[in-house]
Amino acid sequence: MLAIGTAAPEFTLPDQNGELKSLSDYRGQKVVLYFYPKDMTSGCSKQACAFGELYPQFRKKGAVVLGVSKDTVQSHKRFEEKYGLPFTLLSDTEKTVIQAYDVWKEKKLYGKVSMGVVRTTYLIDENGVIVKAFDKVKAVDNPAQMLGELA
Repeated sequence: MLAIGTAAPEFTLPDQNGELKSLSDYRGQKVVLYFYPKDMTSGCSKQACAFGELYPQFRKKGAVVLGVSKDTVQSHKRFEEKYGLPFTLLSDTEKTVIQAYDVWKEKKLYGKVSMGVVRTTYLIDENGVIVKAFDKVKAVDNPAQMLGELA
């Protein structure tokens, strides 16, 4: 996980509409940057829907929500449409941003070891500095937790 107080690594990725978005596009706003394993899975869907429900409150507090996974643009579009998600989903099929933010880790599931995205959420301030970082977050609780972290 990246250290609090460090500059958030800059990136440019395609969103669910295929449009390129950069972290620097959001300067002047707080950014809730969350990394999740896979579109359409139970935990990821619950987390995304909870972020979606709370999104108006995030906007009132001057924050945007960006979700990142290694799924394709097309997968993100289906995910957005199925659940009516009001925020940006970014596709990192090459895992460059996932690795830059140190969320690609060894995971154990039912005794089987594999590499994958560890559910992690960063809060980045208006100047692009990481001010909060949480790893191994609980999918369903994370959105409300992050809303509470905003001043």
